[in-house]
Amino acid sequence: MIQRLITLAPMTALLIFGATGNAFAGGRSEPWQMGFQPAGSPVMERIIEFHNLVLVIEVSIVALVLGLMCYIIVRFNAKANPVPSKTTHNTLLEVVWTVVPLLILIVVAVPSLKLLYYSDRVENTEMTLKVTGNQWFWSYTYPDHGGFEFDSVIVPDDELKAGQPRLLTVDNEVVLPAETNIRLLFTSADVIHNWGVPSLGLKLDTVAGRISETWVRINKKGNYYGMCSELCGVNHGFMPIHIKAVSKADFAQWVETANKEFARTGGPAPVRVAKAGARDRDD
Repeated sequence: MIQRLITLAPMTALLIFGATGNAFAGGRSEPWQMGFQPAGSPVMERIIEFHNLVLVIEVSIVALVLGLMCYIIVRFNAKANPVPSKTTHNTLLEVVWTVVPLLILIVVAVPSLKLLYYSDRVENTEMTLKVTGNQWFWSYTYPDHGGFEFDSVIVPDDELKAGQPRLLTVDNEVVLPAETNIRLLFTSADVIHNWGVPSLGLKLDTVAGRISETWVRINKKGNYYGMCSELCGVNHGFMPIHIKAVSKADFAQWVETANKEFARTGGPAPVRVAKAGARDRDD
């Protein structure tokens, strides 16, 4: 128990001071991790900055209130102050406790609204990826690269290879170019799902009959993982997301291969999940 506390102490300190540095492996959470995953996009970098600002404000408020309570308990208890003051309506005090919270709200609101606008705007995008939620797998379409489409289904535990994370590995990962502004379009073929990739600051509902839009720019090459974040049915926990970020040159080569592999030929129906961790195909 003592050894575990010693292990957790540095991570607790990181959380208290809002640090979310590169101590953790990028792209997915690690055991005993506290705090955010390392930022993999400009949006996530700003989310962490805003989190650190709000955390400092919250800790400061708690410390101030705790200090005031301790002072009041010691200074104005019945023993130390047997004759209580009858002073009322302290104008200065009333102005201070009205203006200070207002200023705090302004300090929080301004960067919050700027972050919302920055994460929502879609400008100067270089490509588009369409994401469709299904029960219970994802479908991806590349409209700017021939319009090919493929399904991404979880790999069962008994088919995992060495190094592949459980419940996060898929048969067809999403390949995207790094350092590229990418427009993301979201919809659903049935119920509401949610496409969430924490390290990229992405989390948006997919709703049937509607198109939601956001954007992402992946800072560097690597693997980034996420999951469906909306309770969508019995296999909700088996809809992982795996993004593989590659160089632009490698992406161009992959597109040529993908156009041949996922070309629409009127073949068998798309893969469907029959039960948790298993796959089925309607022939």
